[in-house]
Amino acid sequence: MSGPKAMKQLSPTGIVGLDDVLGGGLTPNRVYLVEGNPGSGKTTLAIQYLMEGVRANETGVYVTLSETKQELLAVAASHGWSLDGFDIVELVPQENELDPENQYTMFQPSEVQLGETTRSILNAVERIKPKRVVIDSLSELRLLAQSPLRYRRQILALKQYFSGRDCTVLMLDDKTSEAHDLQLQSIAHGVLTLEHLAPEYGAERRRLWVTKLRGQRYRGGLHDFNIATGGLEVFPRLIAAEHNETRATKTLKGEIEALDELLGGGLEMGTSTLLIGPAGSGKSSVAVSFARAAAAQGQRAAIFTFDERIDVLLRRVKGLGMDLHPYTESGILTIQQVDPAELSPGEFAHIIRIAVDGADGHQPAKVIVIDSLNGYLHAMPEERFLTSQLHELLTYLGHKGVITFLVLAQHGMIGTMHSPIDTTYLADNVILFRYFEADGQVRQAISVLKKRSGKHERTIRELKLDGAIRVGEPLKDFQGVLTGTPQFKGESEKLLRSKNG
Repeated sequence: MSGPKAMKQLSPTGIVGLDDVLGGGLTPNRVYLVEGNPGSGKTTLAIQYLMEGVRANETGVYVTLSETKQELLAVAASHGWSLDGFDIVELVPQENELDPENQYTMFQPSEVQLGETTRSILNAVERIKPKRVVIDSLSELRLLAQSPLRYRRQILALKQYFSGRDCTVLMLDDKTSEAHDLQLQSIAHGVLTLEHLAPEYGAERRRLWVTKLRGQRYRGGLHDFNIATGGLEVFPRLIAAEHNETRATKTLKGEIEALDELLGGGLEMGTSTLLIGPAGSGKSSVAVSFARAAAAQGQRAAIFTFDERIDVLLRRVKGLGMDLHPYTESGILTIQQVDPAELSPGEFAHIIRIAVDGADGHQPAKVIVIDSLNGYLHAMPEERFLTSQLHELLTYLGHKGVITFLVLAQHGMIGTMHSPIDTTYLADNVILFRYFEADGQVRQAISVLKKRSGKHERTIRELKLDGAIRVGEPLKDFQGVLTGTPQFKGESEKLLRSKNG
């Protein structure tokens, strides 16, 4: 954002990811609506906003109409916070109001209680003179007003009152009293909506979006967030166009000379490579070999594994002659276990960005391995959005000059294969793995189907995993290897033999 608007002083929320979404924070001295179902994180967000005000030497007040002060203190204690820096005004109905003698009979509650509640809010503001105000929640005011007309007039009156008081107001609405109220959204200067999802399996998911923000540029769309110890963690939606960088073309060569020949000399940095084939055909091992080659050349590689435990991965590749411990100990190669049931796609993209930016204490990553896309697919609450998110992630990594390896397991072992989703058109390079039968044994084959950045071999070679990764000569004496049911038309002596054979 440029021009005079970029120079205006904003009111930060104290949540780094949310400030990124908002373009730096909230425009001060305005009234904002924060809406969401119970449990979506409104109270936590509001407390963090007031705590940020304390750090900025701004007075604050939390007016609670639904929760007690003790309940708010318990929320703060769960995050390790102290609420001493701002005032808490408790307007929750007292126990003696349950006495029938104290119930109103001649007047409607809206004629007495609403006026008393509003007066208490205004008195607190006059007494404290805060810069930041939270009112929790509007559902109580809506119930007291009883009629939509009286409620709207009351909110308009509050907005008018606060407009001359030099304070920023967050009004929380838990949306429990009635259907979605668009009238309230029209009154507020900005609207932030929080969503709490419960998938059929796995951890709960939370998302937020800016429904409205007058006179200010913000990052639209849905943004994943978590409520962790310490408050909200917001993961802004990745927009690849914001990270476009011009870089010199470099080539990554692997540890297997014959595989580099297949690839026309290696893989260009800033490209994405899809390794696709049935389970156990060697996809992950080849991807790890490129990560190890990058680490040996002094370029940091980061492996994200969905399907395999780290200790199992290390033992397996060590059996193929790839000892990763020297590289993992130095930090030039990192391996992170990803649980798709506990991680949202937005958070996963955020973790990758941290590795690429070097914000995790290591040097910026130049090679990323995602093993596998099947696990990434399971992390999506709705599969139809996977391709769009993956395209944005790959474009971002390409702009950063990072080479990305994507492992995708196809359904089936031999014959016709099926992929859970078609991503071949997204990747710059496609390496295909297949099983085939020859000489009474099940064997593996590897070929390069696509390479956007240059020429590559169009041959099919045998792949052997027996103490090392070996790639043989082209299988010129076979036909139909890619179908899984080849016909042999030559001499079996040309096949790779095992170390003992």
